[in-house]
Amino acid sequence: MDKDKTSKASALQYDGKNTPKIVAQGEGLLAEDIIRIAEEHDVYIHEDPVLVDVLSQLELGDEIPEVLYLAVAKVIAFAYMLQEKAPENFINKKE
Repeated sequence: MDKDKTSKASALQYDGKNTPKIVAQGEGLLAEDIIRIAEEHDVYIHEDPVLVDVLSQLELGDEIPEVLYLAVAKVIAFAYMLQEKAPENFINKKE
C-alpha cells in the first residue's frame, strides 16, 4: 500500500439474489482493518481506486446504484470464477 495516499476500502455483500450492498467501508487504519479481516477470511480483494472512490460515497447498508452494476458484476463474476463457484440457477451454456 502506498503510504503517501490515504488507503480506502469498501466491502460488498452479495447473496446472489439481491443487489450488492455496502457492508463495511473506511479510510486509513479502518481500511487496513477491513482488508486484513477480508484476507483472514479468504475474501476476494479487488483493487480499483476509481471504484472504491465511488463506493466510498455511499452509506453503509446502501445498495450499489444501477450505474455501477456492470463494474461490480465483473468483480463478482471474477471472484466466483476464482472460487470455482456459480450463482444459484446459473446455466452454463458451454455444457
